[in-house]
Formats: sequence, structure tokens, C-alpha cells
Amino acid sequence: MIAIGAEAPAEAGAREMLLDRTMGPDRFLKCSERLREGRLPANGLALVARDGDEIIGTVRLWNVSAGGRDALMLGPLAVSPERQSEGIGGKLMRAALNRAIMFGHGAVILVGDAPYYARFGFSTEATARLQMPGPVDRNRFLAVELVAGALDGAAGMVVPTGEWAVPPMLVPDYALVAAPMRQAA
Repeated sequence: MIAIGAEAPAEAGAREMLLDRTMGPDRFLKCSERLREGRLPANGLALVARDGDEIIGTVRLWNVSAGGRDALMLGPLAVSPERQSEGIGGKLMRAALNRAIMFGHGAVILVGDAPYYARFGFSTEATARLQMPGPVDRNRFLAVELVAGALDGAAGMVVPTGEWAVPPMLVPDYALVAAPMRQAA
């Protein structure tokens, strides 16, 4: 039986192995990764799908400022290759969005497959005036407002605002590029 729940600290290794298998090493090159590096996921918003003791899916949300508006950045969402097409990704998405609402968050942004995420309410409309810290296909830069108007007036760079997992002096230099922009937001 598949259960969706909070990721335990001891499951970090299993999550990373799952991400390596599903996304490969190129996942570290994505501009979304610049928003996660050295940061902790948003409180209560690191979820896994378990089948017994096995981690078969994962999703995390991260605190960001989306052009001056508080938001969450979703990603990565991954399901074990042998378990894809079982609806596990959809269950993880619904659980993540429901928890985000429960915790009082107003909007979620992501970079992903528009046809897949449209069923959860994501579109390019609210990201039209936002920028990512690197090149991104505008057709894949999506958002959903969990609270009507949460991204009204949002314009400019998406920057990380979440709590540091490690002291900033230990974070790679390229992860700090967005830090000065956060100060101005």
C-alpha cells in the first residue's frame, strides 16, 4: 500500500538515489537548483511516497520571493521509473498543494511539463512578469495561486528566501549569486 507522508531525515539518502535514477546528474545544472542550493525545504513540505519501507516518490517545496511576493517553488517531483503511470506523482502533488494551503501559503511556482501540471491549476499566466535565475523555457515556467491574487503585481526575479541548511560560507559561490537580489526584494 502506498502512503504519502513527511520525509524523515534518515530518508535523505534514499531520496537522492531516487532523484539520481529518475533525473540523472543534469538535475544539478537546472536554474531551479540555484533556488534550492544550501537551503532547507519549506517547513512540513518535503514529502515522500512509500511502499512499505521503500521510497518510490518525492516532492519538495521551497520558500522563495517571486518578484517581491512570498511563494513556494516546487521541485523536484520524481517517481521511481518502475512505478510511473500508477498515479503516484499526482498523489504527491495533491498532498503537497493541500499542505501548502494548510500552512497558509498563497502560491506555488515551478518549471515543468505544462500539460502535466495544468490539471493541478498551473499555467504561465502568473509567471509572465517573473524571471528565473538562469535560462528557462517560458512555456514551462508555471504557477498556481492557492489564494486568489497571491501573485498580483509579482514582477522580477525569483529568489530564495528559505532557511539555510548550512552556513552561507559553506555554500558554493554560484548559489549566492541570487542573495544580493533577495536583499533588494
